Amino acid sequence: MTATDVLLFDLDNTLYPPERALFNLIDVRINRFMTEQVGIPAGAVDALRREYWAAYGVTLQGLIRHHGVDPEAYLHYVHDVDVAGRLAPDPELRDMLSSLPQRKAVFTNGSNCHADRVLAALGISDRFDAVYDIRIAAYLPKPYPEPYQAVLADLNVPAERCIMIEDSRDNLRTAKHLGMTTVLVGAGATPEYVDLHLPDVRALGAALQLAEAAP
Repeated sequence: MTATDVLLFDLDNTLYPPERALFNLIDVRINRFMTEQVGIPAGAVDALRREYWAAYGVTLQGLIRHHGVDPEAYLHYVHDVDVAGRLAPDPELRDMLSSLPQRKAVFTNGSNCHADRVLAALGISDRFDAVYDIRIAAYLPKPYPEPYQAVLADLNVPAERCIMIEDSRDNLRTAKHLGMTTVLVGAGATPEYVDLHLPDVRALGAALQLAEAAP
């Protein structure tokens, strides 16, 4: 494995398992925002969200482009969820992160405020040097290349010296295209552009040690 300077971690369903169902709370808030704040009929919400996800990667971009939504109002509303009710300190995760010598950053399609609450609930806020949210490229989300490029520029590091740790295959496809090493977290098939597939992010430290030791 190429020498690595930076580890870029996705946030939701990567640093904690999807079984915690935190993102389910955000989904409910997105639907409510669309009906209560934007005025979209409830029966049209699911189809619109699928359409916007397919076209833009996140619901927010569709709402900005087609409904004139204020992105800051959206981010504040949809991330107003009970994070501490779903997540708890994870000493094993903290120890694993502490064992890794590389710089570590969070790279999320969510907001900084949401990321801060998640990291605090997991007890790992001080394990990261930076948090990059959807604002990094004017609300363009992963898997668009622009936010990746903006993160790399801010970190002043080439893609080839980064590892991207994600639960999203689409997001990892862009990372690999840019030259990053890719780590998929979670169940399911392993695409050819994924370098390492782990069931749980807490296995990352041992897996990287094995990869570095391999001839």
